[in-house]
Amino acid sequence: MARMPSAQRRRQLTEAAIRAMARDGVPKTTTRSIAAEAGVSLSVFHYCFDSKQALVESVITTLTDHSVSVVKDALRPRATLEETVRAGFQAYWDHVRAHPDEHMLTYELTQYALREPGFEQLARRQYEMYGDAYTELIEQLRSRMDLRLRVPVPVLARYLAAMTDGLTLNYLVLGDAGAWTDILDTVTSHIAGLVMADAPATGSGR
Repeated sequence: MARMPSAQRRRQLTEAAIRAMARDGVPKTTTRSIAAEAGVSLSVFHYCFDSKQALVESVITTLTDHSVSVVKDALRPRATLEETVRAGFQAYWDHVRAHPDEHMLTYELTQYALREPGFEQLARRQYEMYGDAYTELIEQLRSRMDLRLRVPVPVLARYLAAMTDGLTLNYLVLGDAGAWTDILDTVTSHIAGLVMADAPATGSGR
């Protein structure tokens, strides 16, 4: 087995855990099955992760990064604010449709963390990361397009996190991909209405 930096090995094991958990479910996924999925010995796993909590947190962080990174790449100024916002939502939605198993896993991880003694803080951290990710995206767009928001950044970030969370679960349950174009257009119009594109940004974050 080739040696590699510990950070790289942790990423390898985390991605293996995501595949195993998405396939077998969180409760049925063991450290041994994750090591086998990654093609490493069990001792390597325990060298990289000293607890299951550490592994679950790494999985949650990585899953969030997977979807946020595609939105960051797409969220660049376009001809209109609506087009810019729509591109960000479309990038996220394309990721949901391409990787439904990953998004299903995020909900399973939440339920697992809430029910497993000692893991409750991971569910809270998961949703805090969602809010942090949206805050970063909002601030990025605000600085690039000189926008002023009608609501405080933390409020909009948490609202977007709650809205996309609900929409994603709705899609995973109901499917019907063709119905979501109009829904995303409605969401885009609503979010664009919370922004005043022709006013300078202020230090208050409003």
